[in-house]
Formats: sequence, C-alpha cells, structure tokens
Amino acid sequence: QASTPSGGALDRTGGNSGQFPEFISLLDQILPLFAIPGTCLYQQLLRNCIDFYQQYLTIAREIGDRQGESVVLGNLGNAYYSLGQYERAIDFHQQHLTIVREIGDSPEERLRQRSSEGAALGNLGNAYYSLGQYERAIDFHQQHLTLAREIGDRRGEGNALGSLGNAYHSLGQYERAIDFHQQYLTLAREIGDRNGEAIALGNMGGSYCALGDFTKALDLQNQKLTIAREIQSRQTESYALSGLGEAFIKIERYVEASEVLQSALGICQETGERSLEAEVLKNLAELHQALGEVETARQYGQQALALATELGIPLKAECEALMQKLGEGV
Repeated sequence: QASTPSGGALDRTGGNSGQFPEFISLLDQILPLFAIPGTCLYQQLLRNCIDFYQQYLTIAREIGDRQGESVVLGNLGNAYYSLGQYERAIDFHQQHLTIVREIGDSPEERLRQRSSEGAALGNLGNAYYSLGQYERAIDFHQQHLTLAREIGDRRGEGNALGSLGNAYHSLGQYERAIDFHQQYLTLAREIGDRNGEAIALGNMGGSYCALGDFTKALDLQNQKLTIAREIQSRQTESYALSGLGEAFIKIERYVEASEVLQSALGICQETGERSLEAEVLKNLAELHQALGEVETARQYGQQALALATELGIPLKAECEALMQKLGEGV
C-alpha cells in the first residue's frame, strides 16, 4: 500500500495569506468532502476542486502571491494523482518543488518551506512509482528521507521509508524492501501512527509473500487487517484483504482467497481506490484460472486490463500476459 500524498491528502502548508477569503471559504467547505474516501461524489468533487484551484492559481500569479501559488500547485498535483493522471501530477509537483526552494526569508518561514519541500519530493516519488519508474521514485524518496531526518519530521520520515520499501519491492529487491518496511514499522509504533503501522505490516507481508514465506505473509496481513478495522480505515482494510487473497492463492486456499478478494473489490469500488481495484481484478482472474474457470477468468482479466490501461499503470503488462495465457490476444 502506498503512503498517502506527503503532507496529507492536501498540502495546505502556510495556509492563505488573507487573499480571496470568499474563495478559500468555499474551498474549505468542499475539501472535507473531498478528503473522505467512500463518497459517491468523490471523483466529481476532485474535479470541482481542480476548477477552483486553477482559478486561485491564476489570481495568485497575477498578484505575485508566491506562497499561495506554491500551496495550490501542490494541491493540484495531489488532485490529479488521486484521479490517476500521474504525468499531470508530476508537472504540478515539480512546479511546487521549484517554488518552495525559492521562498522563505525568516528561519521560521524557511523551516516551514522545507517541510513543504519534503512533501513535494515525496509526492513526486509517489507519482513516478505509479508510472513504474522505480529508480526515479527512489531518488525522490531518498531526498525526502534525508530532508525529513534533518528537520525532525518523523511522520514524513516514515512515509519516505515505506515508499522506499515499496519501490525496492517492485524492483524485486525483497530483502531490502523488508528492511525499509521494518524501519517504518518501528517508527510508526514509536509515534503512535496506527495507520502507518498497518501499512508497514501489510507491505512487509507482501515482500515475505514474494519470497515464498506465506505463513509470515498471512500473519502480517492479518495484523494489518485487525488494525485497519480498529481504526476504521476502509482503504487500509482493502489493501489487507487484497494481500491475504494473494497469499491464499499461492497456497491454494481458493475459497478463502475468493472471499477476501471479493470483499476487497467491494471496498475499492466504494472508496475509489482504482489502482488496487485493477490489482484485485487481476488476482480474481488468476484465482479462476487456477480453478479452471477460464471464461470467468477472462472476464475479470478484461476488466483488470481495461482499468490498468486507463490508469496507465505498470500492471497493464501483467494483465496482457495473463490474457495471452487465457488464450485471448490483446
């Protein structure tokens, strides 16, 4: 499971400088809805937010409000990331990074801008990761980790550690991934970050699954699931269920795999977690392939491929390979 965009769903570091109070007030009414996964208006609210931010960005640039410009650039990046438009997200996050490195006169202001710089670095890393550019993602996350440690941002440090673990896992360096996830787990427990603890447990479970240690993988995913339900995080719960499903398929516990994957799919469709939805659909296709139910496997595989293609994520290649195995050219 990826960490949330650095600095939270929306980076509002520095707030507004008293400009456009009515406009900001309207945004503040929309943002709480935008930040709640599960609303049926989730993606439309994202697009509404983008419209408002674009207007604010134009005005901020016209009056030379660099602080306001940097904040809204970061928010635009996060909004496009949430919509799966990763290239556009990168463009806005890069602009955000450039500005926060240029502004800040007083020591207090500079410290605040360094925190925003860390958020921008982490968000760039997340976007490149989603595009499958793992080495580039590692570069940004390593910069974020170094900066977070310099300024004592422990939550940012945890996000960077987890993101580095994910990137090394995707490169097939599972032992190294486990090391980063273990560091994240230790830190999350120290600062009382229960959701971070759950994410670290599950991601470590994914790496143990890749190494063939399915008993360890199931134990870690079950720990994640317990915490997710305790803190009532539907997003984290869906990732835990997906991780359990993957491990159950490996050890041929197909009934249990079907149950947890169907539950994960339902939550994904409820929360708008589209990348995970594509992964779960692919896993369901593989499950039915293993059961010899080829037509059902093809149906799930087609859905997974269509969604992965729409999102432009690396999973597309895995879906295409799966469809070839199922006897259907793509």
